[in-house]
Amino acid sequence: MADSASRTGRIRDRPAALIGATVLFNLICYTAIGLPLAVIPSFVHHALGLDVVIAGLAVSLQYLATFVTRGPTGRIVDTIGPKRSVLIGLGLCGVSGLLLVLAGALSGAPLAALLLLLASRLTLGSAESCTGTGCITWAIGLVGAGRTAQVISFNGIASYGGIALGAPLGLALAGGHLAHGLALIGALTMALALSGLGIALRRPAVASLGGAVRVAFWRILGTVSPYGATLALSSVGFGVIATFITLFYDQQGWHRPGSAPSGPFGAGTALSAFGIAFILTRLFFARQIPLRGGIAVTVASLWVEIAGLLLVWLAPLPVLAVLGCALAGSGFALVFPALGVLAVDRVGPQNRGSAIGAYSVFLDVSLGLSGPLLGLIAKGHGYASLFLCAALACLIGLALCAGLRRGARP
Repeated sequence: MADSASRTGRIRDRPAALIGATVLFNLICYTAIGLPLAVIPSFVHHALGLDVVIAGLAVSLQYLATFVTRGPTGRIVDTIGPKRSVLIGLGLCGVSGLLLVLAGALSGAPLAALLLLLASRLTLGSAESCTGTGCITWAIGLVGAGRTAQVISFNGIASYGGIALGAPLGLALAGGHLAHGLALIGALTMALALSGLGIALRRPAVASLGGAVRVAFWRILGTVSPYGATLALSSVGFGVIATFITLFYDQQGWHRPGSAPSGPFGAGTALSAFGIAFILTRLFFARQIPLRGGIAVTVASLWVEIAGLLLVWLAPLPVLAVLGCALAGSGFALVFPALGVLAVDRVGPQNRGSAIGAYSVFLDVSLGLSGPLLGLIAKGHGYASLFLCAALACLIGLALCAGLRRGARP
């Protein structure tokens, strides 16, 4: 125990390293999320021969599962500790990988493959909730509430870094054979989850505030809703890029339908550009949040995201679509921490896990609903129109920011 305390004491002197070591588990989870992200729509639409709306639902179902489990996860974090929540999340991540292996193996039976794929998405959504909320609260408990913005920023870097890493890797694994590639993706997901569990079990835990007076989750949800609504609108752009960029490339004739989008400016590159721009923006500009205020940073970010989405909408060449995705990622990067710090500050530390979960619900709802709803729009107006819809959602978010600014305390 003395040796463990000594190691913890030394690492507390390097909070950035401690935060990074904790959000590593979110990087593992989001790499697992990124791996099948660009493959699933093509697998459902081309390999299984199902409607594009079902393809959008298959992607979005993960976020709906995350939404449903946010409340219970917040309670797990606040009562039995964030480390336990992370361990549960990594275990579920491994189960989702196993289900992907089975879905790929049964691609000749479309209904069975679809059901296994949907079960995998539900399991992965629950894993995202447990791991994401657990990592943020675990890190805050280790370095102190004064570094909440830094923790949220690092956690987001891990999240979208995982997507930037996983998406092109998943496309490479898929190659020209989507079913076989999906099974390989599932096997890699299982390996990542087991590695994460082995590391997490050796990391120091933090005490939960189990005896503290708590606020009902739905009351916390109402408290953070002004900030969460703006987050939800800004998240539509990410939902469109994550769910439909591969099929957008199909429709534009930038690669052969049903194959893995490749080349220097393929759909995988566009997803990576989004994630890399997201990471670089958080690394170099996250300090603007305490300097300029969460609302001001959100307004500037939304304008950048709008510019990127409009560029993809109008792009005549894939290189411009990649550039637009990068701009959208850069704009979206600071919205979550800029508004998240304001939202979490309105709830006491004994409910921190629930506050983070409640705020994140708005992201889950946005991503969960955008897939099937935008799929319906795409059927009538094409995939390019979805990027215009996402830009309009960001404009509404700007209007909400004006209301938040008027209601903000000095």
